[in-house]
Amino acid sequence: MKIWTEPPARTDVEEVVRRYFDLLRAGAFPEAEQLVDHTSLRHVLRALWTGSAGADAGADESWERDLSWLRELRLGDFHWGDAGGSFYVEIGCLARTLDVSLGFWVKPVDAGWVVSGPSTLW
Repeated sequence: MKIWTEPPARTDVEEVVRRYFDLLRAGAFPEAEQLVDHTSLRHVLRALWTGSAGADAGADESWERDLSWLRELRLGDFHWGDAGGSFYVEIGCLARTLDVSLGFWVKPVDAGWVVSGPSTLW
């Protein structure tokens, strides 16, 4: 997990999220989970599938057997909160923005600051 000893700049945090997303798209899930103080990866993948396919992921678990759909996703704009500690990033699939975004926040820990998340925002 990336740990900063001082509060990180937005650009540094965004770079970690970009790297995280690149690892997700490549199917390198253990490496992605190690970059951030991570929530349930299965929850994140299910939400991204539901948003990209426009389907109920609970009804069909085929998204877990063939993860090639991840390569069609892209990061959109970053939207920071007023206090600067939390933000969400839009996710796109092909030429459209999905109804689901990924939320992250910068949180203090004993060793400094880390990126935590993602939450899924609809």
